[in-house]
Amino acid sequence: MTNIVEVEDFTRHSEQKRTSAFQNEVHAYLERHPETQYVDILLNDLNGVFRGKRIPFANLTKLEKGCYFPASVFAMDILGNTVEEAGLGQALGEPDNICIPVEGTLIPSAADPQHLAQVLLTMRNQDGTPFDVEPRNVLNHLWQQLRNRGLFPVVAVELEFYLVDKKRDAEGFIQPPCAPGSDERNMQSQVYSVDNLDHFSEVLSEIDTIAKQQGIPADGALAEASPGQFEINLHHTRNVLSACDHAVQLKRLVRQVAENHGMTATFMAKPYEEYAGSGMHVHISVLDAADHNAFACDDGSNSPLLKRALAGMIDLMPASMALLAPNVNAYRRFLPDAFVPLQASWGHNNRTVALRIPCGDIDSHRIEYRVAGADANPYLVMAAILAGMLHGIDNQLPLPPAITGNGHEADGNPLPIRQSDALYEFEQSTPLQKLLGERFGFVWHSCKHHELMHFERLITSTEIDWMLKNA
Repeated sequence: MTNIVEVEDFTRHSEQKRTSAFQNEVHAYLERHPETQYVDILLNDLNGVFRGKRIPFANLTKLEKGCYFPASVFAMDILGNTVEEAGLGQALGEPDNICIPVEGTLIPSAADPQHLAQVLLTMRNQDGTPFDVEPRNVLNHLWQQLRNRGLFPVVAVELEFYLVDKKRDAEGFIQPPCAPGSDERNMQSQVYSVDNLDHFSEVLSEIDTIAKQQGIPADGALAEASPGQFEINLHHTRNVLSACDHAVQLKRLVRQVAENHGMTATFMAKPYEEYAGSGMHVHISVLDAADHNAFACDDGSNSPLLKRALAGMIDLMPASMALLAPNVNAYRRFLPDAFVPLQASWGHNNRTVALRIPCGDIDSHRIEYRVAGADANPYLVMAAILAGMLHGIDNQLPLPPAITGNGHEADGNPLPIRQSDALYEFEQSTPLQKLLGERFGFVWHSCKHHELMHFERLITSTEIDWMLKNA
């Protein structure tokens, strides 16, 4: 009985400490932004889409005790429809779970920074434990496993996106936007183009300004390979959850700023047939308990830990593709000679492989994970990476030789490049299912399989063009 009382007292103390911290955060925010009227309270679902409510800011302090959302928020397809096969909807009676605010995520909204705020939520089970289907909680579970081993990941996320004109072209397809204030539409490749940054300086400057207001540690935009395509890099951090919080916040910010300027921002993996796809690259190194880079030996070469991590990531990469490329369009990126890896491979200073060891000194010795599309859920991309690392650390796996030259032409373990194949690999991978959690694995597969079946029933205009008179 004494042990039970002690646990209850500890839980109560922790809850009071969290409540006090959130109250302080709300009061401090209101001092900085006294004209705030409303706040968006946001859950990030399986697809990386925000679901939530807008409430008066005066009611925000009540959120310290939590609010309720149905568990089926994490059993939705990309259109927001509940997938009953996942087992979190009517089969359970559509139960509500309590959601609590994520500390440090109360920030201005890009839609109206003066009057509107936003805060992230995380879901709990009825007994107060983290809801194991929420991607943020899946990631946190894996992160804590590494931390318990004295290994501390340092991560950074890079996101590519397109600015798109709201008006379609003469054939009804999307097109790059005109430079603000002109009729000039850039249709040429413009990688590293400074002039193109100037053309969209108002949009990009506002993104940068609001990112600073929101506390999102982002570098300025880089013009990417295709017209209207840009990349923004987030700074490296030891807080894996914050890295992904910032990534989903940045995606919302970019979309909202683009809307303010009469454009659409899309993180769709392959919005154009003729132009490059958009990816999400993740850089990761690991510190030991003494804050030394555990991925590098004293002479700067690859450490045994890095080699084990590489082997684990490569072994789980085909099964992880269901997370890294979460919908049909995501697989359009995987084309030869498109600087997108087609095999589970690694190499030094080589952008044609899946796992690149970039140039740098001992402190910056790291892996760049280059597979995921910009449309993927950042929490699940990071979870796939950490799961691969744990898999490699816990198992004696062979590491294939490093790729030199064109990785697209090298022999290796091919990645599934159709969603149906990727979902099969995901379902059949016992190690990945165990690391991510079996209930999460079942829900994810159910939702994505349902989504794919719905897509494959659609009759496309291309089918009509090809087959109407020729079949």
